[in-house]
Amino acid sequence: MTTCTMNFQSLDQPIQDLINAAVKAKDNAYCPYSDFHVGSAVLTEDGHIFSGANVENASYGLSICAERVAICKAISEGKKNIKAIAVNCDVKNEFKGSCGACRQFFVEFNMKMDIYMVKPDLTVKRVTAEELLPMSFNPKSLQEERIP
Repeated sequence: MTTCTMNFQSLDQPIQDLINAAVKAKDNAYCPYSDFHVGSAVLTEDGHIFSGANVENASYGLSICAERVAICKAISEGKKNIKAIAVNCDVKNEFKGSCGACRQFFVEFNMKMDIYMVKPDLTVKRVTAEELLPMSFNPKSLQEERIP
C-alpha cells in the first residue's frame, strides 16, 4: 500500500475545503449508541462537495456511515464522478479506515478515488479505494469473461 501522510496546510485548496467540510459534518453525527462521531465529504470531478455524518438507529443494522451518506447525497444530485473523499472521526492517535460496506461503495464509483483519513489534529493520510479494498468486486467484474 502506498500511503502518504501529510500536513493539512500542504494540501491544495480544494482538498482543504473537502477536509473542512468533513470536519464540520462530524458535528451533525447522530450517534447516541456508539458515541462515535464521523463526518465525511466527497469531492466530485467538477468541484462540488457533498458532506455527510453517520446516522445510527436503535436497530443497528439500519445505521448508515458518514461516507455512504456523503456519496448518496452526491449521487442523488446527479454527481456520479467522485474524485476524492475525506473522513474525520474523534480517534486521536490513529488513522481509522472506513468499514467494509463503505469501501465497497468507494470502488463502485471510482477505484482510483483518493481517500483522505483525517485525525482531529488535521493530520492526513491519503490512500486510494483500490488500496483499501484490493481484489474488489466492482462494476468491471460484471464485464469479465465467464464460462457458459
